[in-house]
Amino acid sequence: MAGAVIIGAGPGIGTSVARRFAAAGMPLGLIARTGATLEAARAAVAATGVTVAGATADAGRDDQLTAALDALTGQLGVPVALIYNAGLIQRDRPGELSRERHFAAYAINVLGAMTAAVHLAPAMAEAGGGTIVITGGIPEPDPEFTSLSLGKAGVRALTKLLASEYGPAGIHVATVTVGGAVAPGSRYDPDQIAEHYWRLLTQPPHAWEHEVLVGGGQ
Repeated sequence: MAGAVIIGAGPGIGTSVARRFAAAGMPLGLIARTGATLEAARAAVAATGVTVAGATADAGRDDQLTAALDALTGQLGVPVALIYNAGLIQRDRPGELSRERHFAAYAINVLGAMTAAVHLAPAMAEAGGGTIVITGGIPEPDPEFTSLSLGKAGVRALTKLLASEYGPAGIHVATVTVGGAVAPGSRYDPDQIAEHYWRLLTQPPHAWEHEVLVGGGQ
């Protein structure tokens, strides 16, 4: 079975998606910012026995991200699923961040997703198609999370752009918009959220969804 690449394989959604896909026997390519985070994700799926390759990269740095993607596809082949779960979650109100800090947040929250998608989508299409899912959030902009609100609005727009660009080539592009703080046993339990990623991966083309809203409002 063709594998999945998960960018942002940290605790919470990233690890839960990795476990869900591994339970189905999918080889995994995991990308995290630090080695410690990467090893924790590896440990979480070790019992499944699937092949796991890992790489560290800052999702806000194109050079690091594309190098990690090339390393993983070199080991596992072209993935059938690309999950972009990287994000910079911080409290900031309008006017509190410098332009540079807004750029840094946007690079992780949005531009890294675009870099990963355009880097892999052509090869995925040539291999027969696949699914790209970007983790979204903040369904209603929140002034206490200004940079994240801007970033997740960008994710929604990016999803539509990528769906228009690559959908005709057989690439299903979608976002899972999480409406609150992720915590086990809560309304936003990561294991339950991971089921939406699996469902998007397995949808036939005539039933493709482009956004799944988990809690919250539109």
